[in-house]
Amino acid sequence: MNSATTTRNTLRVIVLILVASLVIGPLLASFFGGFKSNAELRTNPLGLPDTWNAENYVAIFLDGNFWRYMGNSFFISSMTVFLTLVVGAAAAYVFSQIRFFGSKMILSYLLLGLMFPFAAAILPLFIKVRDLGLLDTYWAVILPQTAFGLSLAILLFKAFFDQLPKELFEAAYVDGCSYLRFFWSFTLPLSTPILATVGVFVFVQSWNNFLLPLVVLNDRDIYTWPLGMMQFQGEYLTQWNMILAFVTLTITPAVIFFLAAQKYIVAGLTGGSVKG
Repeated sequence: MNSATTTRNTLRVIVLILVASLVIGPLLASFFGGFKSNAELRTNPLGLPDTWNAENYVAIFLDGNFWRYMGNSFFISSMTVFLTLVVGAAAAYVFSQIRFFGSKMILSYLLLGLMFPFAAAILPLFIKVRDLGLLDTYWAVILPQTAFGLSLAILLFKAFFDQLPKELFEAAYVDGCSYLRFFWSFTLPLSTPILATVGVFVFVQSWNNFLLPLVVLNDRDIYTWPLGMMQFQGEYLTQWNMILAFVTLTITPAVIFFLAAQKYIVAGLTGGSVKG
């Protein structure tokens, strides 16, 4: 190995360490902050705790509200993922395998959602949810999240479906296989990487969503975990140590979900990147 290659590898490792530090650093600061008191957070916000006091984590873990917020978030995120995968995969399959008049125009219209910021639609979205009588229900969060997630889902699904062997489609159709049966029996089983990729993206986005639940949910019994953090904020005092402990516990499922599916994410994103 020559010196130029060694230098490139060293620089690559340094860059990766710096990028990893930007991601892992806040997670570690949040984890350590959960063991500190508010006073220690003011004097030592980023360092190790002087005393490892787990009372904050224990108090949150034993709080019934914490588990209710987690259950609400899990149900909303799971339903959002399910609907996005079903609708997004079916729509992308149609655009990928069926040619009909106006298909490109409709696809372009659906993909416009990628350029439309979620926050810009919050007022008309609230009015529509209110008119439908969905305020203070799970569906007030699930349906809008599904709608806004479809653009990215269709884009990724179509790119992946376009790379599947055309000979497989043609042979199935010659044997009398319908579009629906082929989609269910062949396309979906071959699409595990992209299903996992889209599922992780949608789950994490839904799990961390704060603005939409804040606007459409007023009933504390169906609060998601981001809204649950508000219980630690008072008029004159904010319990930052409790908030950091709460955040650490609540983001753990999303991190575990992401790590468990990362090999599928890489396969899903690269599967539709090269025309083969």
